[in-house]
Amino acid sequence: MSTQINSQLESDGYCIVPNVFDQPTVEALRAKIEAANRTDIESALKSRGTVFAARNLIDSIPDLLASVDSPALRELLTQTLGADFGLVRALYFDKPSDRSWNLPLHKDLTIAVKDNSLPTTHFSKPTRKAGVDHVEASQAVLENMLTLRIHLDEVTESNGPLEVVPGSHQSGKQNEATPNDRVRILCDAGDVLAMRPMLSHGSGHTDPEGNLRRRILHLEFCGTELLSDGFQWMHFLKFQGSD
Repeated sequence: MSTQINSQLESDGYCIVPNVFDQPTVEALRAKIEAANRTDIESALKSRGTVFAARNLIDSIPDLLASVDSPALRELLTQTLGADFGLVRALYFDKPSDRSWNLPLHKDLTIAVKDNSLPTTHFSKPTRKAGVDHVEASQAVLENMLTLRIHLDEVTESNGPLEVVPGSHQSGKQNEATPNDRVRILCDAGDVLAMRPMLSHGSGHTDPEGNLRRRILHLEFCGTELLSDGFQWMHFLKFQGSD
């Protein structure tokens, strides 16, 4: 990982790693996700028959981690989280032009766990999403996480690009940014956006006349498998050969 990428991730809370995946790999990932969305009805979120999001891709795509393995991502994750990192959650987002949606500024504070009913002083706000227990994580856990958003389409000004607030991860869980602070993330298919969970981010609508999509494979990693108070990740998967 270049010094520039490392520095930007630390100071701004995000960075773009270009050209991680070639077109055949991107097309293969699209096909795997579309097949999973057809079979995993509980995890797929639909609007008028169109899937715009999906949870639990680790369960519905058994070879998901192998499908996204690359030297560039291994290096980025190792340098950021240490050698013991693992994949803890995988999501999918789309913004077809005729089924678009917007998202206000927020931070990703929720993690998927095996049991959210345990007594705890570190986790809060237990919920259940698509059959999986979730909780709001402690700041210590979130600081040891990194999200990789693999772009499966080109992202332009017209298809609802993600907007981030540089440096907002440094304020912890507080979401105090204003719309004027935002930077739009424009990428090519195959590029990867790395971002800290506590980075404030949101997005607008896709141009309804553009006939565009904005498909994203959203992967969350953490640097440690051990959680406080007996909590366990729903999943903690390591790249083969990463031990």
